[in-house]
Amino acid sequence: MLEVKDLRAGYGRIPILNGIGFRVETGEAVGVLGHNGMGKTTLLKTLIGLIPATGGAIVFDGADITREPTHRRARRGLGYVPQGREIFPQLSVLDNLRMGARRPGTVERVLEDFPILRPLLARPGGALSGGQQQILAIARCMCAEPRLILLDEPTEGIQPSIVESIAETLARLRATRGVTLVVVEQHLEFVAALSSRVLVLQKGAILKELASSDLAEAAVIDEIVGLGAEAAL
Repeated sequence: MLEVKDLRAGYGRIPILNGIGFRVETGEAVGVLGHNGMGKTTLLKTLIGLIPATGGAIVFDGADITREPTHRRARRGLGYVPQGREIFPQLSVLDNLRMGARRPGTVERVLEDFPILRPLLARPGGALSGGQQQILAIARCMCAEPRLILLDEPTEGIQPSIVESIAETLARLRATRGVTLVVVEQHLEFVAALSSRVLVLQKGAILKELASSDLAEAAVIDEIVGLGAEAAL
């Protein structure tokens, strides 16, 4: 579904992505790991079109979208849940969902997958907890009917019980809606449970690809990512 070829991008004269290449198959979930500042968020923003590529190519479902604007990528079925969620805090939960809706009836269908939001529909988005806001951000993305979702740090600042709920929700969307996932994340258990394989980024390039089962090996994490044994458990 997604093929990235020698992708390069940056900010002004500062290069961040240095020739990234990988493929994501339909229905797959792929994790992306790496220290802060290694290019993970830049990668997702370049894939969705918020940062222009300076080299290489992005091919989505057989079409070269490297130079397409973000809204056209979204119409093709590429979704994005940004770091920090970026919901509209003054709008109600229902209006947040409506902002993402692609067509009439979409919100009601999405609420079938996110029943936790039903009693919150009249509440301002800014009044929700961090975990509720993250669930709302994912639901809003689903209102655009994406076929592939890019998620940036979906567990950041969220309590463990909600993290587990988000993992279950994403796994269910893969199983029942056929959604493909690319997940940037630091929570290793979350990535291991959700993804079939993981790309390790270092200095804007893919250092190594791991099977999700490798994330249980503390020595592997120490060597490749430097997160330490406690973070791997």
